[in-house]
Order: sequence, then structure tokens, then C-alpha cells
Amino acid sequence: MAEHVIGTAGSPLHALAAEGVSPWLDGPSRDRPARAAEGVRGAVSDPGALAADAAGHDGCREQLRHLAQRAAAPDTAVLALCAYDLRSACDALRPVFDASHGLDGYASMDLDARLLHDSGATAAAAAELHRAALRDNALVKVPATAAGLTAARACLERGMGTHVTEVFSVRRHGDALDACLDGLERARAAGRDLTHVPVCVSLAVGPLEDAVDARLAALGTAEADALRGTAAQAAARLAYRAYEERLAGDRWRALARAGARPPRLLWHVGGGHRADADGTARVLRRVESLVAWGTGVALPATVLDAVARAGRLRGDTLSDRHGPAHAALTRLERLGVSVEATAATLTAHRLERLTAEWTALRTSVTEQLQATAAPGSARHGTTDAPESARRGHDGHP
Repeated sequence: MAEHVIGTAGSPLHALAAEGVSPWLDGPSRDRPARAAEGVRGAVSDPGALAADAAGHDGCREQLRHLAQRAAAPDTAVLALCAYDLRSACDALRPVFDASHGLDGYASMDLDARLLHDSGATAAAAAELHRAALRDNALVKVPATAAGLTAARACLERGMGTHVTEVFSVRRHGDALDACLDGLERARAAGRDLTHVPVCVSLAVGPLEDAVDARLAALGTAEADALRGTAAQAAARLAYRAYEERLAGDRWRALARAGARPPRLLWHVGGGHRADADGTARVLRRVESLVAWGTGVALPATVLDAVARAGRLRGDTLSDRHGPAHAALTRLERLGVSVEATAATLTAHRLERLTAEWTALRTSVTEQLQATAAPGSARHGTTDAPESARRGHDGHP
């Protein structure tokens, strides 16, 4: 049965979907939720947006007031906020999920960054969130640390939709894909219906290119200037080639016969912190240069409208172009700009930022619970790791 594409016919977001590229909203908030009617076909959470909502959104404050009345601990309250937002995004995207027969229409939610290097705790927290969400188009976000990839295998084995994130290099992207195949094989061995075990793997090509371009600008040579703006597409082309090679192998064919659907590759193009004209223009260029079937592009709300108005597409830009991509990265290496080393630095900084954002989220929640709680309710100051969820109690009226 043919898929019905949600959105305004003829719009650039509709055209992206027609090319096999799903536009996802990067960092939805309660003031700017994912809306299928706008052509958005997925959503990926951002802890910074969660923290901002917890601190300033009336709906969050009301939810936390109800949780405080139930003497909820901070970790329980954070889980409740995340589960509520995840369910809301999944419900908003349900028309896309139904129209695409489960190929699209997913929303993903972060896990507590304190668990980044603990595979068992990450898998347990993912299961807790997945149960609390109670939606079949929900994905749990698992960072691509060594522990995170172990947790991703466990999540998929248990049949949970999984989104592997915080990937900045082509090599790590391949590791993440392999971990997902491992998890799907374990799920098949456990008797899971692979049709209902969705997989998404991100690659943050926008931040990678920004960091590479900063290095090139510092060199200040004509050759360096000529290579600015090339890293995102080169990395995406190599990642897509590696993806196609895996899908062409016997290992994937066996999974496909068991009902598995290809992982969704999601490009993060950046732009969340540069809403000016130059930042928007860079995002538009990246969107136009990252077109291939079976992929998605995560667009911050600050640039989503601009992309919807001004995007111009030129067909597939990634398939069978790994040769020029290798050449582009080789030229960068000759100038002393190592893309892999840059990716490693970005990963470290991003994980630090994730931890800070989760600290801000939890601090905001704790302060509001304490401010609302009855005198003498001291349990809200606990700093223990996430405890077992109070299933179905999100504290929302």
C-alpha cells in the first residue's frame, strides 16, 4: 500500500519526504511541539529544552505541583515529565506513523546523563521510560559511549525502539550500526517480532562541520578556505556508503526476512544556537546536500520554518559518492585537520554538556518540588540514581 505523506503538498518539507528524507523536529518543547500537519515526521528531544520547560512552562509547573502533593522524589518527577512529553510527541506524530505503516512518525527521548557509562543502569532506565511512555512509536535515546552501545544491544533484545545518539564520526556511526544489528539478532533469537522494533542512528554532521570549519578558518590559507563547508556532506556520504554495505550483506538479509526494517539514519545539521541569517543559510545548504532514501534530518525549531519556506532540492546527493568524500577528508588531513580527532573532542564536549543539562533539569525539578511540598517533606532532596518508576502516575491532571 502506498504511503500517504502528511503535510502541505509541494512544500519543501513534503519534497524532502518524497525523496525519502524525513524531517524531524530537533528539541520540541511544550510551546513548540511536533506537528504532523506542518510536515514534521519525527521528533528528537533535547535536555536543554526539557530543562527550560521545567523551569518556565505553566503546564510543567502544574504537573510538578501535583507530583509534589504525592511526595514524589525528584527522579520520579523527572521521569514523569519526560514520559508525558514523549507520549505527547508520539500522539502528535501518530498520523504519520499510521500513514507510513510504522516506517515513520517516531519520537525519541533522552535518558539521565548520569548513566552515560553504566550499561546496566542505562538499559534499566530505558526500559522504565519505554514502559512509562506506553506508545509503539516511542524511541529511547541511548548515547554511543561504549556502555551505551552495550545498552543499545540490550534494549533492542528486549524489543524496545532505540535511537543511538551523540555520534560525531563515521567510524563511530559504523560501530553504532553494528551494535544495532547485534541487538536485532538477539531480539530475533528471543522470539521478538522485528517489525515492531524500530531503530534510529544519528550522525551529528552539522556540529562536526562547524568544528572543522573553525580549524580551517584558523589556518587562514586559500586552500583551507576552499575546504570550508565540505565536511558534513563528506561524512554523510561515507556513513551512507557504510550503511548500504551493511544492508547488502547476508547478515541484514537474514534480519530482513525476519521482518526487520532498515535503521533510520538521522542527520543532525545544527543551527540550534545560531538563529541568524548566516546560521540559517548553513543549515539550508546542509539540508539540500544531505538527500538519500531512508534517512532523516533533525531541524531545530529556529530553522524549521526557514527550511519549509526556502529549501531547494536537487535529488540524491549521497549515494555512490564515497570516492569524492574520501578525497575531501584526505585533503583535510593533509592540512592537519583530523576529522576523527575533531569528532572525539566534540563527543567529549557534548557528553559534558548533556550532563550539565540534566543537572539543570533535575535541579529545577527538585527546587519546584521543595517549594510546593508540605513543610517537613525532606525526601525531595535525594540524589540517588533513578529509582523504579511509579507506572502510570505522571502527576498530570
